[in-house]
Amino acid sequence: MEDSPPATKVSMGGFFTKKLAVAVFIALSVGVTVFHLLILSGIIPFDMVWGGRLKSASEMVAFEVPSIALNLLFVVIILLIAGYIPSPLSPKVLRVVAWIMTGFFMLNTLGNLVSNSGLERIIFTPVTILLAACSYRLTWGVKRS
Repeated sequence: MEDSPPATKVSMGGFFTKKLAVAVFIALSVGVTVFHLLILSGIIPFDMVWGGRLKSASEMVAFEVPSIALNLLFVVIILLIAGYIPSPLSPKVLRVVAWIMTGFFMLNTLGNLVSNSGLERIIFTPVTILLAACSYRLTWGVKRS
């Protein structure tokens, strides 16, 4: 009797590695942060974002500043999960935070899909899908404690 060839298991983890998820997440987050800075500086009109619902420059600042801060926080969290900076948080906490980020980006994707802004629907829907996928990938990149 001949030996049958070993079964091969194809998994997303083989291609979509933790390292790739971190790199894609950081690259997209840097791009999104630059975009928000361009809005804040007035180079990009604020009526193209936030679903086209902002009515004044003060409303724009109230939305853009926290958005930039949140994006930077997400990058720090990703760097903690990846082990590039020492984490004061347990792996269990980082795993929960990665799940929360996944949910946040999934909800953000839904918001982009129903946005009044074509820019958000066409460009930022795929961006938030990728951010959600990277966050999800990193939920199983955190060691369990």
